[in-house]
Amino acid sequence: MNRFEDKVVIVTGAASGMGKATAHRFSREGAKVVLADRQHEKLQETLEELPSDRTAARLTDVSAHEQVRDLIDFAIEKFGKLDVLVNDAGIHVPGNVLEVSVDDWHRVQANNVDSVFFGAREAIPHLAKTKGSIVNVASVSGLGGDWGMSAYDTSKGAVVNLTRVLALDFAKKGIRVNSVCPSFTYTAMTADMVDDKELMAKFAERIPLGRGAQPEEIASVIAFLASEDAGFVTGVNLPVDGGLTASNGQPAQ
Repeated sequence: MNRFEDKVVIVTGAASGMGKATAHRFSREGAKVVLADRQHEKLQETLEELPSDRTAARLTDVSAHEQVRDLIDFAIEKFGKLDVLVNDAGIHVPGNVLEVSVDDWHRVQANNVDSVFFGAREAIPHLAKTKGSIVNVASVSGLGGDWGMSAYDTSKGAVVNLTRVLALDFAKKGIRVNSVCPSFTYTAMTADMVDDKELMAKFAERIPLGRGAQPEEIASVIAFLASEDAGFVTGVNLPVDGGLTASNGQPAQ
């Protein structure tokens, strides 16, 4: 497919995991891709893997408004327009409200929620010109709660409702805004969990498809939501979870 030929796409968190897979997916479909991350070496690795004539990279801390503004400006200067913004960058700090430090609470909200606000705020004037779209990476943890993940779950819940609000506010400008809500996905963020065989068995039991997702499987849904194939889809927080949220929580019979 060449759904994004001549389209300009920004992907944050592009140095690894779902962001990297998403950058590769858009590039394979013909897009000009601007990669953003704060991991310099890994960002350069991703840059070198993609076509040099239609790929650029910008070292960016998405929790800083001025750096997000500079990222959007960089993309416009480099490629002349913006069609898609993918807000993927995020962090996770475990713990309940008695265990998470105040500094870590604010750090999670800044990286996971403020970044989406900053990205939308700076991108929307440009997306209005191209009738473009935003795809946010939320989580099933934004649709329901987890034990011991107070900061992360709160941030992803905010992304879920911010996605809805953005979709409502800017639909008449021709901008679509959606999110993907992955369940367990094999990324650097979950790497330490993979070695816990007992925990992995519990995930396999709870997820009807019996496994976690690969980053490429999330990337394909992000690309769908950003494409004209989803031209009448906006305000959706789409679980990409192997059937996890289809359950009411009761055990298998």
